[in-house]
Amino acid sequence: MTVYFIGAGPGAPDLITVRGAHVLAECQTCLYAGSLVPAELLDLCPAEAELVDTARMPLPDIIDVIVAAHARGHDVARLHSGDLAIYSALSEQQRELTARGIDHQIVPGVPAFAAAAAALDTELTVPGVGQSLLITRVSTLSTDMPPGEDLATLAATGVTLALHLAAHRAEEIVAALTPHYGRDCPTATVAFASRANEQIVRCPLHRLPEALDAADIRRTAVIFVGRVLDPAGSAATDSYLYSHARMTKLRNDRGSSS
Repeated sequence: MTVYFIGAGPGAPDLITVRGAHVLAECQTCLYAGSLVPAELLDLCPAEAELVDTARMPLPDIIDVIVAAHARGHDVARLHSGDLAIYSALSEQQRELTARGIDHQIVPGVPAFAAAAAALDTELTVPGVGQSLLITRVSTLSTDMPPGEDLATLAATGVTLALHLAAHRAEEIVAALTPHYGRDCPTATVAFASRANEQIVRCPLHRLPEALDAADIRRTAVIFVGRVLDPAGSAATDSYLYSHARMTKLRNDRGSSS
């Protein structure tokens, strides 16, 4: 029997992957965080499946439920919001299951930053402006940042930032980023991306605290910072993908191989 860690996507029920939906429909036990995962996704579970809301459960209790389901011969769906690759609290669950000899697999999902970029109708890697995206967060009382990963140090790269779990620390963000990005650098914040209550706030960096406060955005948001958010005001160029040089090369390559 297998435990499937499934990325449920950023919020909209139809943004779960086809693979995720198929696996969910085959599992006899499903554990999900009711505060984060759309309730509509539970309709994909078998009618007789055991559904367990883990929103208020400590890790040992979650593992106990999985172990009990495994003992009954159940495949288990462990639904997480977004994608498992970042900020999913996956690693500690994997360690516990590995120690018990329980097989587990990851089914990727649509990450929140991708849904947020779609809401902004923008590409995050614009030729001539920026070709890198740095996904990070800020230190909190519950989770500190490792040495060398503080926001001021990362900001020295100057690349486009996608800040998760940081909307409540806007003042700190502005203080750390302004020396590297400038006070007028564009920012765009997307809260509850892809959901019915989605919010978008655009403003220059120095106005971020007051803009988020006015919109009452404190959590479940991605904050982007970088010049790619206003490519018209930068030295944007067309991608090589559509260039005359590439078309010529393709024609020449085709001719030399015939």
